[in-house]
Amino acid sequence: MTPLNAGDPESIGGYTLLGRLGAGGMGIVYLGVSASGRQVAVKLVRGPYAQEEEFRTRFRQEIAAARRVSGAFTAPVLDADPDAERPWMATLYVPGRSLAEVVEKDGPLSRRELRALGLGLTEALRDIHRVGLVHRDLKPGNVLMTEDGPRVIDFGISRAADNQSLTTTGRMIGTPPFMSPEQLASPREVTPASDVFSLGSLLVFAAVGTGPFDADSPYITGYQVVHGSPDLGGVPEPLLGIVERCLDKDPAARPELTDIHRMLQALPDSDATASPPTGQSAQPRRRPTDRGAATASAGVASAGAATGIDTGTDTGTSTSTGTHADTGKRRRTRMLLAGLGAALAGAGLLAGVSAFVSDPDTGASGTATAEAAATARAASLPDGWRPWQSALRYDVKGIPLDYNSAGCVADGTALFCGGTGVTVARIDAASGRTLWRAGTRPQGVRPIGARDGLVYMYEEPDDRTRRVVALDAGTGHRRWQRDISLSEPAVLYDGGLLTLSSDASSYVAYGPTGKELWRAPALDEYCTTAVLGGVPYGLCEADTEPGQAPVELMKLGPGSLTETATLPRKAQALGTVGGQPLFLAPQTEKDVYDSGYERPYNALLRVDPGTGQVRRVPLAQPLTGTATLVDGVVYFVRSDGTVTAVSADSGRQLWQRTTDMESLSAPVVSTTYGRVYFANRFGRLLALDSRTGAEVWRTSALDAPGDKTQDYPPCVLLVRDAIVATAGDTAFSRSPNGPTT
Repeated sequence: MTPLNAGDPESIGGYTLLGRLGAGGMGIVYLGVSASGRQVAVKLVRGPYAQEEEFRTRFRQEIAAARRVSGAFTAPVLDADPDAERPWMATLYVPGRSLAEVVEKDGPLSRRELRALGLGLTEALRDIHRVGLVHRDLKPGNVLMTEDGPRVIDFGISRAADNQSLTTTGRMIGTPPFMSPEQLASPREVTPASDVFSLGSLLVFAAVGTGPFDADSPYITGYQVVHGSPDLGGVPEPLLGIVERCLDKDPAARPELTDIHRMLQALPDSDATASPPTGQSAQPRRRPTDRGAATASAGVASAGAATGIDTGTDTGTSTSTGTHADTGKRRRTRMLLAGLGAALAGAGLLAGVSAFVSDPDTGASGTATAEAAATARAASLPDGWRPWQSALRYDVKGIPLDYNSAGCVADGTALFCGGTGVTVARIDAASGRTLWRAGTRPQGVRPIGARDGLVYMYEEPDDRTRRVVALDAGTGHRRWQRDISLSEPAVLYDGGLLTLSSDASSYVAYGPTGKELWRAPALDEYCTTAVLGGVPYGLCEADTEPGQAPVELMKLGPGSLTETATLPRKAQALGTVGGQPLFLAPQTEKDVYDSGYERPYNALLRVDPGTGQVRRVPLAQPLTGTATLVDGVVYFVRSDGTVTAVSADSGRQLWQRTTDMESLSAPVVSTTYGRVYFANRFGRLLALDSRTGAEVWRTSALDAPGDKTQDYPPCVLLVRDAIVATAGDTAFSRSPNGPTT
């Protein structure tokens, strides 16, 4: 368990929160305690997902599913509110590590432990199937190892016959190494036999440390699950026959859970060994250096987070480094890269593999490919540049100061990054080499910004003090520091650095030498700072809580806040167009989210800073997603990978593209190449044509982006024409010409 962060609530649904048990891309799990002293695990959905109709419906379904299941090997739901602005669910707190973490730290299980695990999981699945459910995501991260046996958690993607299908075309939910062939090929038609297949894969993982279908990418893993023979090297002989039957490609040929339970009971209740069968190794395979999907949720499930988090992991694989008697199978796996597309097309698995393979628009993909080849050119790159990948992870002692927003900023070709255990580091943009790093308290936040030979960072020497620190960009030496507010961010504007004073009484602007340039009084109401077109503004509301009153746009300057315009409640600042501040207008200002509700925006608001007049520019249709203004275009990016481009001047929709790449970053635009670049939290890069939205290229996920991919949002920027991105606490750089260069 880790301490609560500054932005965490103190209580949820009447449960006092004691700390964090884990966090994923879609939610956070807290350890809570009721008024009577009962400990619970409270799962809280992250704000952006709470506004998505599909995700809110899935969470409601998870609560209903978990409530229907009761048994010794599942975690009961004690309380929930799916209609809250941020839905939450409380389950019984069950101390224990996940199976993924146990195998990662202690190695494969003994034969006696395997027998106990199999019996417990079989009984858990029997309880789940008895109420008409199919779990559909049985994996090591969703199994807690407790003193009285395993507990199956996370019913976020379970499926009942009376529930609507939430698996849309071209989008799949699950973890490839532990999915069944039919789940890949026909996800809407899975039966309890699918969980039996997953059980077989999970038992192999527990026995040898890797899954039976592990490959170099989710793409190949999916193919292996559907077509390949399982790698069972190292599985103990008594268990081998059971997992072979569970891993039959034909669902009808797999054993019933009662039969599996009977076969497991017949196994010897000891760790005595027997001679290995012909062609099988008595030694377990070496564990891979990157556990992939097997441990992607280990940090969430560990420490007893008995509800789990459906983190949306899209890596979904680990790489086996062991051997097998059928050595030709390993060679064939690698050779699949050359002819896999044709094989999949012939097998009719388009829907099944669309979660792992790009699904470009018909008619657009060929154009995009041709354009990519035609526009490949000599890029303007930092001197000596080559593709690189660097871990922003340092072992620094102290209480973590984690803002969950690590990333990089650039000033010309100078690149500055923040990560795990490092406040700020200067990274050579050509090679990824760390030139210097500063800060002694473990911290996860990107630098404030860099300008004029200085890089600005936060520092919190204790829980009562927060500073902004200016470092020499060349050496990392401290130039000056100033105490600031604990809550409000510092922002760079055209004239200097704007902060809120430590006592929150005034806004203070500093020049590059640290000299105070001016002050302006702070209002006794909720205000945030924003820099729009290089000009500092205050966005103030006549209330102490955000989103409860109309937004007053206040221009900040020496000695005063000048009221400029009044905007609707929950209006969102984007930037400026033609020198005029631009905002998004919500279609509705509702505070309480009904089931399936997602907040839409239906207009752009342009403010004349001279007269205060607000001009409303209607959108062709209401849009949702995270909005970013770049070069006169507003890009709406949804969590499912849908990107919509809208003219900031006219409100006209320029294009919309469904990318099937979830958890995308804010975009960065290359005017040289006419492309829009995105990164996702697993290190995939995506390039779209800025004029048409057609996909130009995409890359695979990083091999080992670290264990912060679910906590840190991805980001991408350009250093000259070189693409620099972060995934978790890993920074990397790629060519603008795509993965072939």
